[in-house]
Amino acid sequence: MTAPDAVLCGRMLIGGTLRYAEAGIADGRICELGGHVGGGERIELGMSMTVLPGFVDPHVHLRDPGMKWKEDFSTGTTAAVCGGVTAVLDMPNTSPPVTGIGALRDKKRAVAGRAYCDYGLFAALSPGCPVSLLAPYVCGFKLFMGSTTGNILLDDDAEIAQLMSEVSAVGRPVSVHAEDDSRIAHGVEEACCQDHLRNRPVEAELSALRRLSRFKDANRINICHCTTAEQIAAAKGLGFSTEVALHHVLFDAQRYTSALYKVNPPIRDPASRNALRAAFLAGEADMVGTDHAPHTLEEKSGEFDAAPAGIPGVETTVPILMDWAASGEVPLAQVSRMASLRPAEYFGLNKGAIEVGRDADFAIFDMRKSVLIDQSRLHSKAGYSPYGGMRAVFPDTVIIRGAVQVREGEPCGDPVGKDQFARLRGRLLRGCRAEGGMPKRVRHVLPVPA
Repeated sequence: MTAPDAVLCGRMLIGGTLRYAEAGIADGRICELGGHVGGGERIELGMSMTVLPGFVDPHVHLRDPGMKWKEDFSTGTTAAVCGGVTAVLDMPNTSPPVTGIGALRDKKRAVAGRAYCDYGLFAALSPGCPVSLLAPYVCGFKLFMGSTTGNILLDDDAEIAQLMSEVSAVGRPVSVHAEDDSRIAHGVEEACCQDHLRNRPVEAELSALRRLSRFKDANRINICHCTTAEQIAAAKGLGFSTEVALHHVLFDAQRYTSALYKVNPPIRDPASRNALRAAFLAGEADMVGTDHAPHTLEEKSGEFDAAPAGIPGVETTVPILMDWAASGEVPLAQVSRMASLRPAEYFGLNKGAIEVGRDADFAIFDMRKSVLIDQSRLHSKAGYSPYGGMRAVFPDTVIIRGAVQVREGEPCGDPVGKDQFARLRGRLLRGCRAEGGMPKRVRHVLPVPA
């Protein structure tokens, strides 16, 4: 057994239960876990601190490359770590979209060495997509069945079937934007979120599930940003994984009408939102995904019909959920399961739990410190947040593979984030800059308690 460089000591969530434990850390992983771990420098945390596994966001749009005025990998991953997220999975509708080896190689080159948390990249399923060539280097494939940001819609059943067969052969998961594009009203003017909801009805999502049902036995399918309890139940009945974004849980089109809340799929009516919230709190969805989709405030402040769809959320989602856990609205173990363990395991990351052999990723909270979200203190380039003014518990300390990225609530680390699906085979990444590493001696970067 490798001797630990450092031992983190405190109240930890292990196997769904909070208890005192000591975690030995060596070479970026948890090498020992128990009531007493010897060796290395001991880092004693006060009993007010709660140690959770770092969170995993399976759905972000960091806009890099091609739309860096909206967000880039540095600002997006800084926002992530400040929200307790230690790994993000980035969607492929950048510019150019990731639909082939060349675009994937260029994107990996563009973001390497600039991430403050670990990451993986999706590729988009599109006609002619070289699935078998892309599979070793991506966290999964994204299927856009409904029109949204980026021109990578795939709405032909025959083409979808061919690509799903190829994905099944390589065993990779498929995350789906499940809106049937033929059920969306295109070219119909919109002036508010209620109009947007009218043009993108729930039936578009349910129709997409019916079209996907033929693949339920052959493919691993994750339904992104479910907007209704009915959709979650239908997807679950097909054996699909389900992902929920907080904006669909918190906002409805009747009360929140401006383009700041315009998103695809849309926020729904109050009754649908209430039912979704109840299902979410009951743990009926599998995962939390922020669908962090930043645009600038200027872009979102124009005419509703012309404003882009998307809401930033990677820095605020976990802290809001932690406030709910602190108030008893949702069990802490459920928050960790839905926003850490399940996405990590579904997409094959060595994260998501405080266990021997897992990455030494920790998000440490003082659960007594509930604050109001101050938009001016957030780190996304978006420059605004629809969650401003809501209560949240932000992490005090965030550690990624033993390296401290957040201390006393402020970003403090280097861009140590690693591509979790680099797999340097052949020539795909030839010429990439070296990925960020981690300090050899963890004890020099772990927080020293007051």
